[in-house]
Amino acid sequence: MTTDDKLKPLREQIDAIDAQILDLLNRRARVAQEVGHVKAETNAPVFRPEREAQVLRSVAERNPGPLLNTDIQTVFREVMSACRALEKRVTVAYLGPVGTFSEQAVYQQFGRAVDAMPCASIDEVFRATEAGTADFGVVPIENSSEGVINRTLDLLLQTTLTISGEVSIQVNHSLMTRTGSMTGVKTICAHSQALAQCQVWLNQNYPNIERMAVASNGEAARLAGEDPSIAAIASEIAGQKYNLQVIKAHIQDDPHNRTRFAVIGRLQTSASGKDQTSLVLSVPNKAGAVYNLLAPLAKHGVSMTRFESRPARMGTWEYYFYVDVEGHLQDAKVENALKELKDNAAFFKVLGSYPFSL
Repeated sequence: MTTDDKLKPLREQIDAIDAQILDLLNRRARVAQEVGHVKAETNAPVFRPEREAQVLRSVAERNPGPLLNTDIQTVFREVMSACRALEKRVTVAYLGPVGTFSEQAVYQQFGRAVDAMPCASIDEVFRATEAGTADFGVVPIENSSEGVINRTLDLLLQTTLTISGEVSIQVNHSLMTRTGSMTGVKTICAHSQALAQCQVWLNQNYPNIERMAVASNGEAARLAGEDPSIAAIASEIAGQKYNLQVIKAHIQDDPHNRTRFAVIGRLQTSASGKDQTSLVLSVPNKAGAVYNLLAPLAKHGVSMTRFESRPARMGTWEYYFYVDVEGHLQDAKVENALKELKDNAAFFKVLGSYPFSL
């Protein structure tokens, strides 16, 4: 019996299963359209990150294999994205150009059935979302090796938008050029964070080539695609978009390098069961003020997962504190803790309650 003879019945099984999958997908889509009609009647939001997080957690918990949980979640995310687009296609602003890690974060959160809008700066992402040009924005907020993105924190302090989700992605940097060679390269371009994340490797391998910070790694890839004297540090996806060739992959100093992104918009999310709440606080500059401010968290059993400070820029050595705590504003212990915390704070702002990144 030939290989084709052995494969024929297996392929017939796959074809029959694919037909069932196609039928089920369209049945799901028709139900999603009915959901959209109900939402339209009540003016409910199309995108519900807490609901989608629950679905993705559930399919991973019920997955018997052999498919990996991450692969199953990817499939279901795209199914939900396509069904959501039947209700309304969502526009999402991000730090561009095409090919940035921010663009990857958009698709990891929303799936591919969205209109992704590249912006020239983090400020522009906020402006587009505030103006309603985009339904949501995706902005980098923290890197595992280089810390917080200060501009994002400053804009979160000022904006009327709230955080409705977070995305954490593995960040792998590649050094790329148009020619596939470093001969004639005079400048290595990347976002300032990427240059810092690859500093040790660059010092060891190309210590004498000038480094120039640009608005994004995608912009670095675009520039390198136009000029053979420029090398870019960016994702390989960005390199493919701008016809670059890889000199060296995975040049980041930390092999576990990750960046966390915030999803911003006007949506107030409900509790998903695994949530966190982000706050901005300030206190008078006196002994014990920060300890007394945060005491209600311990009193009510609320865990703090992040604590960052930024100067208040008022010339008085005062600071804003950016705090993440476990739980949702709708959780009783979080609600009670924040009521007391607000009474002790000179400044208090909730940036949002949203599901933890998967």
